[in-house]
Amino acid sequence: MPRYDDLVAEALTRVKEIMPWDLSRLLAAGNRPLLLDVREPAEFEMLRIPGSINVPRGVLEQSCEWGYDETLPLLAAGREQEIVVICRSGKRSVLAADVLLRLGYSNVVSLKTGVRGWNDYEQPLEEAAGNLLDADSADELLAPRLRPEQRKPETQL
Repeated sequence: MPRYDDLVAEALTRVKEIMPWDLSRLLAAGNRPLLLDVREPAEFEMLRIPGSINVPRGVLEQSCEWGYDETLPLLAAGREQEIVVICRSGKRSVLAADVLLRLGYSNVVSLKTGVRGWNDYEQPLEEAAGNLLDADSADELLAPRLRPEQRKPETQL
């Protein structure tokens, strides 16, 4: 039975990734791809790459089509636009980019290492009010918060 990482690896056979410094260069050169953050709204509110928009992965397909409550005209009308898909670590974004490719979007990449890598590269992140966050504050917000019951149980001998 495939696992989450298997699904990501399989999607990577079709999805191109870019590194944070590639995106930084693109933005510095004046390119304005659509920065599509597929994290959950609470994650997006805590911190995000300036200029990104939030479409949670759970409503992505409907956001790309006309006639749904979740329709985002910018997405529904722009299957040729340049899109950089973003998440926290670069895994959800790969799966979301794969969905976009399957829906006919032709110029889609995933940000490898996600917002965490963007912060590690010391690029700007902002909070919901638009205030920039320093890298240490962002690190705290991006740290995993696994509860004990979320860890894989140890096998008994």
